[in-house]
Amino acid sequence: MRFTVTLAALVAATFAAPAAAQQKFVTIGTGGVTGVYYAAGGAICRLVNKDRAKHGLRCSVESTGGSVFNVNTIKAGELDLGFAQSDVQFNAAKGQGAFKDGGAHGDLRAVFSVHPEPFTVLARKEANIKTFADFKGKRFNVGNPGSGTRASMEELLGVMGWKLSDFSLASELKADEHGPALCDGKIDGFFYGVGHPSANIQDPTTACGAKLVALTGPHIDKLVADKPYYAKVVIPGGLYPNNAEGAQTYGVLATVVSSAKAPPDAIYAVVKAVFDNFDEFKKLHPALAHLKPENMVKDGLSAPLHDGAMKYYKEKGWIK
Repeated sequence: MRFTVTLAALVAATFAAPAAAQQKFVTIGTGGVTGVYYAAGGAICRLVNKDRAKHGLRCSVESTGGSVFNVNTIKAGELDLGFAQSDVQFNAAKGQGAFKDGGAHGDLRAVFSVHPEPFTVLARKEANIKTFADFKGKRFNVGNPGSGTRASMEELLGVMGWKLSDFSLASELKADEHGPALCDGKIDGFFYGVGHPSANIQDPTTACGAKLVALTGPHIDKLVADKPYYAKVVIPGGLYPNNAEGAQTYGVLATVVSSAKAPPDAIYAVVKAVFDNFDEFKKLHPALAHLKPENMVKDGLSAPLHDGAMKYYKEKGWIK
């Protein structure tokens, strides 16, 4: 029987009397099943579950609507950890952007950051798109509500002075749906924040020759200069079929977040599983291959570190 264990159940399991009931559960919210979040979440759970006999923690992965959904669901006590873009973490901690109405999430806690996520724009081969501005009046997927991609898309449109109505169609397909829609001719392009290489980009570039489109210009320069969570990045040429040229863009970092209410021993066990098996972790997905612990404990983190994570990082001497 499939079920999601809430924090209340996690705490209850901790205090269960019989040894057999000492099993504790932790659930990680990710994103679409073809995205890197889902794969990276699986990598974390695999390492946690490998040492289950030692710490009694069972880790499971939940496919979700993405960053904003994960933060809100953690706040509601229905997820223990989740992936979130660094801009979403920043806005949640400050009560800005998609979190303006709900206010700052005071209990939000950072655990570590992971891979860079360039904002990736893909165009249908036949759409004759050269720059992002060419999408005006076209059918474009802006991302599903609740995703970090959608929040970032709206920020980009805001600085450009565009509205959703500037597209002939602003579709709200989930990440797993936009590649097939592109190849089926239902949309002309999509915007997606994702680590590379990604099956989500590999599939449409292979199946229908979809083309990467650069995100550059004064609007991007202003966004990167004004926002501490953004950085310029290049998606390398030759990474995907039919795309020999690299694409200049900008992006964020993927981060893992939790709540101050999550038990420190559980978060400590998750962090220890990742960093004690770090070489194995990096091999579990190509997007994780170049990670460095000293960057993961500080880069892209706006919320305070969770006490369980802080304990491990102090033991390793990574923070004072």
